[in-house]
Amino acid sequence: MKTVTIYDTTLRDGTQGEGFQLSGLDKLRIAKRLDEFGVDYIEGGWPGSNPKDVEFFQEAKKLDLKHAKLAAFGSTRRANTPVEKDPQVRLLLEAETPVVTIFGKSWELHVTEILRTTVEENQAMIRDTVAHLVKNGREVIYDAEHFFDGYKDGVEHALSTLEAAAEGGASCLVLCDTNGGTLPSEIEEICRVVSERIPGTPVGIHTHNDCELAVANAVAAVRAGASQVQGTINGYGERTGNCNLTSVMPILQLKMGIKVVPGLERLRDLSYFVDDVSNNPHFARAAFIGRTAFAHKGGMHVNAVQKLARSYEHIVPASVGNEQTILVSELSGQSNILLKAAQMGMHIEKGAPEASAILVKIKELENEGYSFEAAGGSLELLIRRELGKYIKPFEANEYHASFRQYRDGHSPVCEATVKVTVNEERELTVAEGNGVVNALDIALRKALMPFYPEIAEVSLVDYKVRILDGHDATAAKTRVLIVSGHEGDTWGTVGVSESIIEASWLALVDGIDLFLQRRR
Repeated sequence: MKTVTIYDTTLRDGTQGEGFQLSGLDKLRIAKRLDEFGVDYIEGGWPGSNPKDVEFFQEAKKLDLKHAKLAAFGSTRRANTPVEKDPQVRLLLEAETPVVTIFGKSWELHVTEILRTTVEENQAMIRDTVAHLVKNGREVIYDAEHFFDGYKDGVEHALSTLEAAAEGGASCLVLCDTNGGTLPSEIEEICRVVSERIPGTPVGIHTHNDCELAVANAVAAVRAGASQVQGTINGYGERTGNCNLTSVMPILQLKMGIKVVPGLERLRDLSYFVDDVSNNPHFARAAFIGRTAFAHKGGMHVNAVQKLARSYEHIVPASVGNEQTILVSELSGQSNILLKAAQMGMHIEKGAPEASAILVKIKELENEGYSFEAAGGSLELLIRRELGKYIKPFEANEYHASFRQYRDGHSPVCEATVKVTVNEERELTVAEGNGVVNALDIALRKALMPFYPEIAEVSLVDYKVRILDGHDATAAKTRVLIVSGHEGDTWGTVGVSESIIEASWLALVDGIDLFLQRRR
């Protein structure tokens, strides 16, 4: 059976992407998670290039990796410098990693115009550096930078650089589409040529996503014989990013039958972990692991999925740690309602009047500007009410909010007054907050705490505002989505009004209401 190793460069190449930053501790946490997941190589960074990478390699020596090999990344020796005296090469050895990955120039343009040296010296730089690292007990992976551009500019020169690395003892020759402009057909053809020209050394692939072909190019290389794929989790990387491992790994394993990792069902968790640690939002539409990857909205689609999931799902969602999602909207049929209710633990018979009533109500509300796709909490309340499974925990009688801006430099004051009724008892509270919505949230909780102290555990996770009809200017309808959370569980609630304060209030009340319904 064909084998392909996975080489993760999230900690090095990934950090070159805009908005993707990791502390030394972050890198250690991700490295441990990658090892637990089962990747074969983890590229930690460039020793000596910055204090963060120095710290990482010092601490990484203490990591008890069970599966992955840690790699330090660097360059060939400098031109006209003995490899033993090159300080950068010395730092690679001092990192004490079992693997060292070095890059060298494959494109003659770079050799003559960037390095300002000769073709012969460039080949010697590659050969000498690889041989020196191998002599010192390291497994050496050679990254042929700009290989495909160099190949198209001069076939023999590009191939000769690979031969130099192979002569030095490289364990793998990685062909890099550094500019990300090569097409899959070109990748496949060139990889076949390399494998035939240098049959004794395995070939790897390192692609960038400038044409949105990084994953397709990696797959093309594997088809042509590549046995190592380099990439990053979630495709982070310079410019438009690197080959996305969260896409290429399931393609190789589930579509091509090439086992690459032991625990693919943990893929989505790994993806979210890297996003959370780097403080980046998760891409909802990401293939395989995105929130909407297995989301069904159209009534006919949902009806088919209800009967046979694979009719509209190309893989079993659980195989990558994801799950099927049934969206409910004005496009919904009864199947959407039945499945959504079932997910909430509430059974509705097909054709039941309750299902029709829920569907009619949803379409009426969506016509007014509501959207329940990201507001499952408000949808659950709606279904509970229509099924008679709703007991009102409190009555929100009235509220008042104000904002005062002082001219003497005093900080602005946001104040909210809330009146609620619980079990025929009235409660009136006043609170100040950082903004009107925060003041309302504090006042509402303050009013309800004597009756429901558990709401202190609920947190406001996210708050989003959308103007629905901008042509009405300041009189436009506003949709507010609030995400609340409790002990790792989250739920979205929605409010719509011409007043942003009213829309926020409706979403806030629904968020607390649903929490209490579930607790009941």
